[in-house]
Amino acid sequence: MASTPPVAPRQPTTYPALHGRRRTDDYAWLKDENWQQVMRDPAVLRADIREYLEAENAWKEAVLAPDEALRAVLFDEFRGRIKEDDSSVPAKDGAWEYYHRYREGGQYPVMCRRPTGDAVPGGMDGGADGAACGLRDHATGDAVVTGDGDRGTCGHATCATTADAGGEQILLDGDAEAEGKSYYRIAGRSHAWNHRRFAWTVDENGSEFFTLRVKDLATGKALDDVIERCSGGFVWAADDETLLYTVLDDNHRPCKVLRHRIGADAADDVVVYEETDAGFFLNVAITESRRFVVIDAHDHVTSEVRLIDAARPDNPPVLVAERDPTTEYDVSHHGDRLIILTNAGGAEDFRIVETPVASPGREHWVDLVPHRPGVLIVGFDVYARWLVRLERENALPRIVVRDWTSGEEHAIAFEEEAYSLGLAGGYEFDTDTLRFTYSSMTTPEHVYDYDMRTRERVVRKVQEVPSGHDPADYVTRRIMAASHDGEAVPVSVLHRADTAIDGSAPLLLYGYGSYGMSMPASFSTTRLSLVDRGFVYAVAHVRGGTERGYAWYTGGKLAKKTNTFHDFIAAARALADQDFTRRGRIAIHGGSAGGLLVGASANMAPELFHAVIAEVPFVDVLNTICDDTLPLTPPEWPEWGNPIRSEAAYDCIAAYSPYDNVEAKAYPHIIATAGLTDPRVTYWEPAKWVAKLRATKTDDRLLVLHTNMEAGHGGAAGRFDRLKETALVYAFVLRVFGRGVDTA
Repeated sequence: MASTPPVAPRQPTTYPALHGRRRTDDYAWLKDENWQQVMRDPAVLRADIREYLEAENAWKEAVLAPDEALRAVLFDEFRGRIKEDDSSVPAKDGAWEYYHRYREGGQYPVMCRRPTGDAVPGGMDGGADGAACGLRDHATGDAVVTGDGDRGTCGHATCATTADAGGEQILLDGDAEAEGKSYYRIAGRSHAWNHRRFAWTVDENGSEFFTLRVKDLATGKALDDVIERCSGGFVWAADDETLLYTVLDDNHRPCKVLRHRIGADAADDVVVYEETDAGFFLNVAITESRRFVVIDAHDHVTSEVRLIDAARPDNPPVLVAERDPTTEYDVSHHGDRLIILTNAGGAEDFRIVETPVASPGREHWVDLVPHRPGVLIVGFDVYARWLVRLERENALPRIVVRDWTSGEEHAIAFEEEAYSLGLAGGYEFDTDTLRFTYSSMTTPEHVYDYDMRTRERVVRKVQEVPSGHDPADYVTRRIMAASHDGEAVPVSVLHRADTAIDGSAPLLLYGYGSYGMSMPASFSTTRLSLVDRGFVYAVAHVRGGTERGYAWYTGGKLAKKTNTFHDFIAAARALADQDFTRRGRIAIHGGSAGGLLVGASANMAPELFHAVIAEVPFVDVLNTICDDTLPLTPPEWPEWGNPIRSEAAYDCIAAYSPYDNVEAKAYPHIIATAGLTDPRVTYWEPAKWVAKLRATKTDDRLLVLHTNMEAGHGGAAGRFDRLKETALVYAFVLRVFGRGVDTA
């Protein structure tokens, strides 16, 4: 075990001057010049870089060795709060309902279905006469049970569906597929419309290069159709023979939509649409009505949509509306019209419009739900008789249901001070049932089926906490913090009811604040291990998110990015001023762009914080956004600015980039994580940051780097392996707050 921290050698690299500014980077050598190949095959990582990362991992293990027992206790607590043999609420699609479940002790999901007993016209269930298959004879409709009484087989020759006594059929066994692999993550998965085939995409090293595979559900055998270098998304066309999917270019950007016919050579797949602007990514989806395949080209502020008739997948895509800078729109379908969520026409918080399918251009858009400043429409679902939207006002969400016929609307909301709502979607278009989720920081997740006609709600599932959880033992609150410019920043707070709110408690403050992503006040079982040890847990809803509308997002991006950091610091100070903790007793936690948040905050106000958790942190901002060969850089320019073209953007980023602003001063205790095959925040960002901190800071507080050498942006893929990584960082926090010896 290492007895001293590794010291990364300084090897200055001077970059060509931009806008008269010349920058030198002592640790640029940590970026492997062959990084694209490393993403595909981590074994080719340059030897000196691997040696340094492994030395940092050894130092981490040496420093944190005294916490080994605590990590084990935390892991047991986390695992004890998980229902190990859990399953999702099945989603009905005609004669079948689809779901996933986990085995006791299993790490990966098992994708399943079971028959509903419903008959579906037109053979959608795979039977020639439309009778429900599964455990039914197609001639009589009677259940079929074999001699042993616990397995049955559909008698129809084209189905041959085998299931257990409960009717379950396993579509994909994640545990079996992952056996012997160090990393395994299922991304997209979808059954064909006739339910005879199942397709999925999988990543086997964390680099997000996905492989698309297909299985025949009658035989249970995988087909020869294997497509490499996918970006994860795909859809089935109505003929059940055609897949449309996106592929990645050499810079890891989804740039093309291809069409594949089952049984054909993937090398002959046809390019349906190619995006030539490196700043735009492609995605494919299908409307709720299943009428159209949607091809969406987008960056963070602009979108352009094309449609293909799902029944005619060979047809060329039809443009809905040409891209217009800073105009976004999402498209769905209802009857002879398209339903569109957009910010066009100055609708900062978005509006919902309709337009004819035959003439979809922007000039024909007519309001269905007009723009209301301060009420952000987050998303929407379209059903045959209903339009459902999720909106947010004053950092609280609500669901609004509209009757297509009468135009009458009603809302679904809850009474807690802070909570999370989500639309769960489904397969069926012609339904009165809406599925949604609800949780709060004290209340485990509830899955509801809501009858939009009768307005009755049924709880389909409540998240179980096997080791026990009583919401009455906890308190959740919402406070407001005044930022540097007077803006009120919402902060969601959780603590045990018996925790003294007198300034004595340690506090963990979480934040993100980028890309318009809001941080919901939702339930988490892992954070209870801190809260039950006397911590206060808080989430700062800072600018850069959309908690207070779209203006909350634009107020924390580009030239206004520093508002995000000021908001976070203001939240920390307000929590101390209101006696939830005191200054210097605060741990801050952020991941990815949230890592930028905590890194910048640690530079700006290190005296406020006792510890920093920076998971896969985006901290080398200036170098990354100046490198247009990296996967995300061109699409990121609308978020951060283009420092290659703009002197003002260069200077703005240079002023806050955490790596570039490390100074010779005291910093909090810091733990940073990285993933070797991470294409989003490349491994060298946290590695360079830690190397520079270690060489520059003046304190002797802990500084450790944990690099997962077998994973990417999301860390370990197995559910228990992820818990071990969380136990690592939580044990670090407890240790530096003097609570690491308490393993009870």
